[in-house]
Amino acid sequence: MASRQLNLQRVLSLFCVLLMVETVSGARGSLTEAHIGPQFSASGVNQTPMDDVSIQCREVCSLNVSDRCDFVRTTPDCRSQGGYLNYLEGIFCSFPPHLLPLAITLYAFWLFYLFLILGVTAAKFFCPNLSAISTTLRLSHNVAGVTFLAFGNGAPDIFSALVAFSDPRTAGLAFGALFGAGVLVTTVVAGGIAILRPFTAASRPFLRDIIFYMVAVLLTFTALYLGRVTLAWALGYLGLYVFYVLTVVLCTWIYRWQRRRSLVYSMPGTPEMLSDSEEEPVSSNSYDYSEEYRPLLFYQETTAQLLAQALNPLDYRKWRNKPVSWRVLKVFKLPVEFLLLLTVPVVDPDKEDGNWKRPLNCLHLVISPLVLALTLQSGAYGVYEIGGLVPVWAVVVIAGTVVAAVTFFATSNSEPPRFHWLFAFLGFLTSALWINAAATEVVNILRSLGVVFRLSNTVLGLTLLAWGNSIGDAFSDFTLARQGYPRMAFSACFGGIILNILVGVGLGCLLQISRSHTDVKLEPDGLLVWVLAGALGLSLVCSLVSVPLQCFQLNKVYGFFLLLFYSSFLVVALLTEFGVIHLKSV
Repeated sequence: MASRQLNLQRVLSLFCVLLMVETVSGARGSLTEAHIGPQFSASGVNQTPMDDVSIQCREVCSLNVSDRCDFVRTTPDCRSQGGYLNYLEGIFCSFPPHLLPLAITLYAFWLFYLFLILGVTAAKFFCPNLSAISTTLRLSHNVAGVTFLAFGNGAPDIFSALVAFSDPRTAGLAFGALFGAGVLVTTVVAGGIAILRPFTAASRPFLRDIIFYMVAVLLTFTALYLGRVTLAWALGYLGLYVFYVLTVVLCTWIYRWQRRRSLVYSMPGTPEMLSDSEEEPVSSNSYDYSEEYRPLLFYQETTAQLLAQALNPLDYRKWRNKPVSWRVLKVFKLPVEFLLLLTVPVVDPDKEDGNWKRPLNCLHLVISPLVLALTLQSGAYGVYEIGGLVPVWAVVVIAGTVVAAVTFFATSNSEPPRFHWLFAFLGFLTSALWINAAATEVVNILRSLGVVFRLSNTVLGLTLLAWGNSIGDAFSDFTLARQGYPRMAFSACFGGIILNILVGVGLGCLLQISRSHTDVKLEPDGLLVWVLAGALGLSLVCSLVSVPLQCFQLNKVYGFFLLLFYSSFLVVALLTEFGVIHLKSV
């Protein structure tokens, strides 16, 4: 299953985009403005609210320690557009100045845990439900691979970009993360695959993917130069994505047609056709050991036992066979997995019963809609009182309880109902909002760290945000390469980042334009953005030239060259951020 999903990874479909628009736009709606009190300038002088618009939150570190808390609480630029926690207020109001290192350490651990939440939700809940939806809609493997499965793999990057674009102050995070992840994946991940297992790349798919990605980077570079993204420009991103999906499907169909034709005429596949194949044989040498652990005598499990078993995130047999490092990470994952099991239904079409858990699925009918109500617009919809009497969350709980009771008494534990496929859509929406909530907190905490350390959003995006969102894909690709599927892993590198930049920028700007009814204005963080965009373009040009010159045979020398390129880029980016490298004023 894992090999098939990674083999199918490419880009998101238009259907998934339309399905996500309402969810994300609701989750990132505008917040009600609070009353603005007297403001403080860097010198401690009170200012009027009109003057306060020009005050930057980064000035807080230049104030006296006693004035920082009031400055953070009263300056509009220090407020977060959404989210549940006010990180700046926590740093400057909840911790005394001498405990600032402790606050930063706690924030770093919380940031790590947020990335863990993003990875677990996407891998175990979001992506499986997308796979079930594609099966329900009877989509072919090619269409499903470049739509739903690819979206599941790239969900953390896309949601982080959508959240960042919803606030002009954090748009630099989106560009830094998208460009930074692009440089990281095309150099470190691709180079690591070539070092672990030298291989011959598929020529036509490689050229197709890298050319499409170069066009996407060129579009983004032009948008940065113009300083804005219009409605036509945002639709152009999504249109290019749709064209890429159609190109992938068409190329795959042509390849299969050529292969069938060669089989009809009893002609062996030519070396070119074999090298261009996007498919790799997957070993079927596996055995289902679960049969050995089944009880000899059959007995009927009670509803309580089924519920307890369904909510248990720990497999004791796997726990005994795993190394210590895996167990430590699993301990951190257990609370997240339990919470997600309790709130997100998962439909698995590969199982005979479709993963039907009658008591738990009935409980989902109550809890999942409640989660939807409490995560849309950071809970603003859920606490809204209808007629000033009954809050929305109470109505949702009552309605969900009625539906759950009817479902419980109309179904059985052994056989899933006909409408079980609807749980895949409910799980899709619930897991999407969990990812969106976690991505919102990631963006807010990174912006807070940028204020404390006086770092630009771009450098935070190209380092912490890009590393955090890409580490899961990197380990997956390296594992595939070690298992003997380097071509599959290499194809996933380019397919995933095409999805991230086209849908992340296109859909993020489109949602922002629909809310503000104006163009999205881009304010690059000085020279660093251009260094980042130039490094990404240069890495793509190097791969486009060097890979064909090597006859698409990628060896360890090519891998070490890519690692050296990324190291040099990172040094230049940090030197630019700290002002060592700068443009001379004319």
